[in-house]
Amino acid sequence: MSLNGSLRVSAVALIAALAASDASAQTKLPTITVGHVHAVTHSHGGKTHTHTLYHTHVIPAPRAADRVVVPVVVADANDGFDSSAQQNTALGPRIDYPAPPKEMPSSSERFFTGGQVNTIPSFRPGEALEVVPGLAVTQHSGEGKANQYYLRGFDLDHGTDLALYLDAMPLNMRTHGHGQGYSDANFVIPEMLAYVDARKGPYNVEDGDFSNAGTIRMQYLRKVPQGVFSTTGGAFGYGRVFGMKSWEFAGGDIFGGGEMSTYDGPWIVPNQARKINGVLRWSTGEENNGASITGMAYANRWNSTDQVPLRAFDLGFSRWGSLNASDGGDTTRFSLSGRWAQETARYRTKVEAFAMHSTLNLFNDFTYFLANPVLGDQFRQFDRRTMIGGNAYHTLKFNLLDDKESELKFGFQSRYDDIRIGLQDSVQRLPYDTIRNDHVGEGSIALLTDFKTRWTPWLKTIVGARWDYYWGSNQGLQAYWDSPLIPAFGQPGFDPTNPFRLWTGPANSGASSAQLLSPKASVILNPFDDKTDFYLNFGRGFHSNDFRATTQRFAANEIGDDLGYVRVPKNGLLSPSTGAEVGVKTRAIDKLESAATLFFIQTAQENIFEGDSGNTVIARGANRIGVELSNHYRPLSWLAFEGDVTATHARFRGFDRDQAALFTDLLQPGAFEWGAWQSNAPGNYLVNATPIVATGVLELGEATGWFANFKYRYIAPRALTQDGFLKSPAIGTVNGRLGYRWKEGWKLQLDVFNMFNSRSMQIAYGYGSMLPTDPLFQACIGAISAPTTDAVCSTGQMGVVGHPIEKPSWRLTFGGPLDFNPATTKGLDLTEPFQLVKFWE
Repeated sequence: MSLNGSLRVSAVALIAALAASDASAQTKLPTITVGHVHAVTHSHGGKTHTHTLYHTHVIPAPRAADRVVVPVVVADANDGFDSSAQQNTALGPRIDYPAPPKEMPSSSERFFTGGQVNTIPSFRPGEALEVVPGLAVTQHSGEGKANQYYLRGFDLDHGTDLALYLDAMPLNMRTHGHGQGYSDANFVIPEMLAYVDARKGPYNVEDGDFSNAGTIRMQYLRKVPQGVFSTTGGAFGYGRVFGMKSWEFAGGDIFGGGEMSTYDGPWIVPNQARKINGVLRWSTGEENNGASITGMAYANRWNSTDQVPLRAFDLGFSRWGSLNASDGGDTTRFSLSGRWAQETARYRTKVEAFAMHSTLNLFNDFTYFLANPVLGDQFRQFDRRTMIGGNAYHTLKFNLLDDKESELKFGFQSRYDDIRIGLQDSVQRLPYDTIRNDHVGEGSIALLTDFKTRWTPWLKTIVGARWDYYWGSNQGLQAYWDSPLIPAFGQPGFDPTNPFRLWTGPANSGASSAQLLSPKASVILNPFDDKTDFYLNFGRGFHSNDFRATTQRFAANEIGDDLGYVRVPKNGLLSPSTGAEVGVKTRAIDKLESAATLFFIQTAQENIFEGDSGNTVIARGANRIGVELSNHYRPLSWLAFEGDVTATHARFRGFDRDQAALFTDLLQPGAFEWGAWQSNAPGNYLVNATPIVATGVLELGEATGWFANFKYRYIAPRALTQDGFLKSPAIGTVNGRLGYRWKEGWKLQLDVFNMFNSRSMQIAYGYGSMLPTDPLFQACIGAISAPTTDAVCSTGQMGVVGHPIEKPSWRLTFGGPLDFNPATTKGLDLTEPFQLVKFWE
């Protein structure tokens, strides 16, 4: 049977089961259609209430007999949320979620409740963010390392140019041991999310560092009406236990949750990922008039099977094998945050503060035997940091010119990172020298303001700006006897007892500062009717660069032909970008909600992954122009479709002189024959920029009873080198979920990942490496007689290096109410899912 035929048969069978499992005789409430403004009227307590909601998704309407209206205020009034709550049974027991914002300033912004996030199966926590249209989240190195992100033609590496926040705490790490903007979302617990607010582009004044492509703000729940417990087991040693519950305490509510998980994966060297994670919050009042204190604790350790050159697979190397069995890492994260908010008819005020301490050890080997033909190229990256900061916002509400509804906002943001950071060469996780060892202190403050005015019922404008000031210092702690050993074999006067060492730490110390002014502007138009809105947006964004690059004078891992230090240019601390977009949202077609956005982004500099060092380097600027299309269609209360596609054209500006010089060296006799010039020509392809990301989702089911969904994700082939010679394979995967929810709050579900056994790569790069089986390796070490040059031996064997998608796997989850009182615990009828109901009666 063909793939399409199998999908049609599966869909028909699921629809028939859904129709048979629920009695159609029960009255259903109207579907709540999201993505536009409309009024919802209901009766409660003998009175009729009307709420005006602005929704961004579609929520299945529960059966009237099951619906319970609980007017719990859990929205952030500072962002204009409605005070009504939405309920969802994605976790089994009903959860109260905040209503979406009444208005959004751009066509590309989307708001998702935690229930919507948890409707679609995700293989790892970070993939839950793929609910955001156009965002692709993947992984290439173990289950504790930060994810790889793709959005709007950006290879975001581990977070650069995509700002992530959880409960107002920034997740992106400045001046990080592995890469600038490193953003680890593995500690996020998707079931505890109240909402995800995704803003594309740098158009909001609250969005500063790392917001070039967009900003995603996640918020945890304040409390739950009923506790939730679940346990999961699955293929390749997967196991997880999760629970969360609320209690009343000291005039407020305590909300706690946690998880423990294990996972080995299909790899020959098991991941042995072991994670423990917990959250505890006390809150009083409401989100817009109350206070909260939240503590989080997280620890994880793992082995990792890193990317492998595809040429190794051609020689019979296993797709699940590792070229260095000792790669892996460990991490911890502890945080304490607080929030206070107050709202009146005349103003809104919000104050946030946070403190966080984290540790990270990473052992990776990306180039194998390129730099060190004897010991190999494994290296250790470490990061120890304490981060403190806070935000304060005050908004005045008034009428301009007597009848123009207006808001004037003032804000302050601050952050300071105290960082111990370093890079060492290692063998079997044992460091034997230190390339970098630094103590960095980096701080920033930002002042921001914006002015919102509704000039007419169909015209609203937002104008604002933010001023950022960054400062810091770097003290090199590298000791002479720990610096890399560079014996000058063959050089006149070589003394084996006194080898040359590359000691650059003291010379690369220093201090620097920078400031940037970023204007923002948005126009929202509704000239025709309440079904279609038009948007114009403009803004300046930026990302900060690794602070060490602003004080560095000499290369830390390179020597000149004369065995002298190699000077490198200093880089600026802040790298700006300019973004603009025009878009439209419409629901002109009944039950179909669509959005289209045309966007442009120009960056002053790009941060590019460099395989032979495991870090990112600063490259010249680039231009991106693209279009996003998203559609959500719910023809029936139990049937919905989602289709999103983002297409981007991304290219470097200018000419790369360093790449041209390397290309010239690779054209010389002795180097030309090895063919590395074919993938090292200067060009303008933006490395690993995704030209197309597309997602399709099918959802089936009501609030209780049988449910199912399928998700297809596609990432088009990408240029892996500037000249476009090396390209990645396309990525296409299908994940599915089938389950049953009892009205008592219990749930049984089966998730299947990579259902059709895609053999593509989760991640791919194009760079040079060395394997002992490479003829070039044999030539460079003199094992065979073949002409070579220093340029080709230092470049390595060029080719595509990738990390395969995991084999098809399954996970079975059973969960329900977490209730410690046996008198109130409700049982369930295990035969209920198999009882046939005559739907025609």
